[in-house]
Amino acid sequence: MAKLGILDIGTNSIHLVLAEVEPDFSYKIVDRLKDITRLGDGAFVARRLSDSAVARGLEVIRNLVRLARNRGFERIEAVATSAVREARNGGQFLEQIARETGLTVRVITGSEEARLIFLGVQHSMTLTERPILVVDVGGGSVELMAGNREGLLRGCSLKLGAIRLKDLYLHRNPNSKSMQKQMRALIRTQLEEAFKDFRRTRFERIVATSGMAGNLAEVIHLERTGRPLPQLNLATVARKDLEAIEARLGRSGPKERLAIPGIDPKRADTLFPAATVLRMVLELCEAEELIISDKAIREGVIYDFIQRHREKIKAEQEIPDVRRRNVIGLARRCQVPLDHGDHVAKLALQLFDQTRAVHGYGRKEREWLEYAALLHDVGYMINPRQHHKHTYYLIKHSDLSGFQSEEIEVIANVARYHRRSHPQKKHGSFGALSGTIRRVIEILSAMLRVADGLDRSHFAVVRSLQVRLGATITISLQTAGDVELELWAAKGRADLLEKVLGRKVQFVKIRAKGAAA
Repeated sequence: MAKLGILDIGTNSIHLVLAEVEPDFSYKIVDRLKDITRLGDGAFVARRLSDSAVARGLEVIRNLVRLARNRGFERIEAVATSAVREARNGGQFLEQIARETGLTVRVITGSEEARLIFLGVQHSMTLTERPILVVDVGGGSVELMAGNREGLLRGCSLKLGAIRLKDLYLHRNPNSKSMQKQMRALIRTQLEEAFKDFRRTRFERIVATSGMAGNLAEVIHLERTGRPLPQLNLATVARKDLEAIEARLGRSGPKERLAIPGIDPKRADTLFPAATVLRMVLELCEAEELIISDKAIREGVIYDFIQRHREKIKAEQEIPDVRRRNVIGLARRCQVPLDHGDHVAKLALQLFDQTRAVHGYGRKEREWLEYAALLHDVGYMINPRQHHKHTYYLIKHSDLSGFQSEEIEVIANVARYHRRSHPQKKHGSFGALSGTIRRVIEILSAMLRVADGLDRSHFAVVRSLQVRLGATITISLQTAGDVELELWAAKGRADLLEKVLGRKVQFVKIRAKGAAA
């Protein structure tokens, strides 16, 4: 299974979701972590992330990334939203993240945020052909999304996030009624304008996502029943209860808000504007209740990643080792005949293993030989003539993740010398290497030349080989048909093997049992 970490750098919170993608492209969440970092505090007035917010954010991100990697989650998709998107120093913040963690963070637009949120909701509840409205109240923005089981029909992003509204209208203590009135007027104006574009005010359901909507649902349920909310996902919130908690939050000071049972202390100053946005959405849609979804942008990023990387995920499940996977991936992209490459690799490794007493190399060099054998014909994609030289170029300049640069140089050179001229110091790519590495390339390419000759027809008529070491190296070939072409090719390419091993090489045919005459 593929391991995927999602890092969501939001205006209010920073989340990490660790997911395992199954062979059928479903996924399961193995852990969720978050920190209400308040990265956007003051950012929408000052138009920059404060130094303290940046320091908090970097510390949280470093810790979350370290935790993910310690648990084997090397692939991390990171996204950032409105606070980073709008801040003058947002780019500098992203550069610091890259320097300290190696992550490239994707800053998404409001419309892309809406698409990803709806994707997460779409896959978490049963939808019909009738449209629903999804509203996500974040710290910097509010996303409105209309869609059905077929997907997103329309989405928009409004600058009505709870931290933004708090900074613009609720920064005094206590909050003045006139400032609350201005805030409500702004919310109503933007929502009414948005709903004109949606061309309808009635939806089958109104679904709210985000931590603030969830905390409001928890507070309301606890106040109504005296018990904690047993399940957040698909919980319902009545409009009248939302109006009541909005009014209570609006007339309460900081201490009174913190005393409300169930309230998250880190959200106490932002729940009032969030409640106002949600209540007005219900009013304008003439709806009486909200349904809460605990799935949103992070789940949307997972589904989006799966859709965009299905082939790569499939390859990872088929070939878990990253080095082998990238080698085979390059071979497939270059459209080489994999059966031939596999068979040449098999024969080359038999030759390597049975001559170990002479050359003395181990697992590392054996692996280089195998990968060079799998890739030795990739140069055909450019041109059959001189394809061995094109093979060197393609291996050298392809993104073979998991290999050190010296290893790539060895594999490229071994593959390059599978035919035509022997390795020579006057060849720049070979001559620049150390004597130790040149010796490795000479011996491995000598074996590859013979193995490739033994599958000259590409029909695997030489099934396997056995080596007997003596004053002469005798290679017995178990065959399944006429092998004159293979013998001719192998004998013509055995000179380098004789030179590097210091012994003559001879070939003996042994017909495989059951093979046709």
